Amino acid sequence: MPNGQWYPPEWPERIRALAAGEITAVTPRRAATVMLLRDGPGGPAVHLLRRRASMAFAAGAYAYPGGGVDPRDDDRLVGWAGPGRDVWARRLGVDTASAQAIVCAAVRETYEEAGVLLAGPTEGTVVGDTTGDDWEADRAALVDRDLSFADFLDRRGLVLRSDLLGAWARWITPEFEPRRYDTWFFVAALPAGQRTRNASTEADRTVWIRPAEATEAYDRGELLMMPPTVSTLRQLQPYRAAAEALADAAGRDLTPVLATAALEGGELVLSWPGHEEFTKRVAPVAPSDESAAARAGRPASDLSGGPR
Repeated sequence: MPNGQWYPPEWPERIRALAAGEITAVTPRRAATVMLLRDGPGGPAVHLLRRRASMAFAAGAYAYPGGGVDPRDDDRLVGWAGPGRDVWARRLGVDTASAQAIVCAAVRETYEEAGVLLAGPTEGTVVGDTTGDDWEADRAALVDRDLSFADFLDRRGLVLRSDLLGAWARWITPEFEPRRYDTWFFVAALPAGQRTRNASTEADRTVWIRPAEATEAYDRGELLMMPPTVSTLRQLQPYRAAAEALADAAGRDLTPVLATAALEGGELVLSWPGHEEFTKRVAPVAPSDESAAARAGRPASDLSGGPR
């Protein structure tokens, strides 16, 4: 029985086009996503959302709340508690401004998509309730980019609680994808008093599910997921409490995982180094007509290899 691995049918053609120099790899956009955990009698459950079928990227796939960095996430200092930006810069392998932007994106996107806010009035507190019309107005303004996250925190008299996050993994979208992300995965526990809700226009369903149950459903082909989601869910299975996962996050390897493609014995082999379960072997495609060029993401009349 096939599993639920997300695999766009246009990938083989795009891989061929990239190797032939007909398309050029897009620079990945910085992004962050959060594995939000909630303790329960059978161990922690994780919050997943299902991306709408209309989405251009990973339609129908289950994923964590997250998204791209807002350019304003690093344009000025934000109210901050927990490990400093320099500490996060070393942990994430980036400069200080980028570290702030990535951590801000993780916290902001979790609030935008799940209604959960990892911030508080002081360095030792966290907001207990983010429901109500006034909160929703601010959340909508963040989503529409009418309000920066720094201004939102200032308006609310809050500081970002970076100590509530643990950096877990880093995955980069393959070079042949037209929409690419350099994504840092974080783990966090649901703050006391807060609750998740489907606040995202990009999702049609949300669920709390134990990691083992989610991967079993994936293995049966019942849940569609991208390799990073499956991999991180498997890594979360041994933990008996959210606090245990957070404690282990500091020692996690953040070496980026990037898919590679090669031609072996007449087959196109797509693999994610260190993650053999996701290896795909497919028959390669040959250059074809205008429709094939269009499916590869470029007009047939423009295969010069310029950026998307």
